[in-house]
Amino acid sequence: MIRPTIFVFAKPARRGRAKTRLAKGIGDAVALSFQRACLAMTLRKLQRGPWRLVLCATPDASARNAHLWPLRILRAGQGRGDLGARMERALMSRRGPAIVVGSDIPDLSAARVREAFKKLGNADLVFGKSRDGGYWLVGSRHGALAKGAFRNARWSSEHALADTLANVKHRRVAFAATLDDVDDADDYARWIRRSPSASS
Repeated sequence: MIRPTIFVFAKPARRGRAKTRLAKGIGDAVALSFQRACLAMTLRKLQRGPWRLVLCATPDASARNAHLWPLRILRAGQGRGDLGARMERALMSRRGPAIVVGSDIPDLSAARVREAFKKLGNADLVFGKSRDGGYWLVGSRHGALAKGAFRNARWSSEHALADTLANVKHRRVAFAATLDDVDDADDYARWIRRSPSASS
C-alpha cells in the first residue's frame, strides 16, 4: 500500500515579504507573528499521522535552510510557475494519494485531513472549500488525476474553485470541510472574533 502524502505550501516568515495583503491591513509585525504561529501550529497538527509530511517551500532555495522553519521536517521546493503549476507538480510527483494545504488555515486539523483522504477512496479529487470562493485543500487519488486541474484558474479571487471544477468536470470530485484561510484584515478579524484566545 502506498503511503499518502501531505504537502504544506509555505513561504519563510520574513517581515515585508510574505502575507503582504494581510500586513497592509494589520501591520507587518502582527502579520509576521500570525504567519509564524500558524505555520508552526499547522506542522505540529500534521506531524504525526498515517502520511508522509512534506513542507513545500517557495522560493526553492529557502527549503534548504533549516533555520527558516519551526520544525525539523522533510522539505522540498515548489518550483516555478503560478500556484496552479506548483500544486499540480506536487500532486503529480506522487503515485498514491496526496493532498496540498496552505499554512494560513488556523482551523485546520489532522481529523479534517484524514476525512479528506478518506473521501479519495471513492473520488478522483477532493477539495476543501473556503467561503471566499477558493479552497484551502486539494488532493488527488493518484498524481495523474491532477493533470490540467488548475489551468487558467483565477487565483486570489472568488472564481478559483469554480475555475478548477470546470477543468475537472469529467472526474469524480468530493468535498471536505469548509474552512477559511487568513489572507487579509477582514479574514483576520473574523478569526479573532470566533477564537478569543487567538489574540492573547
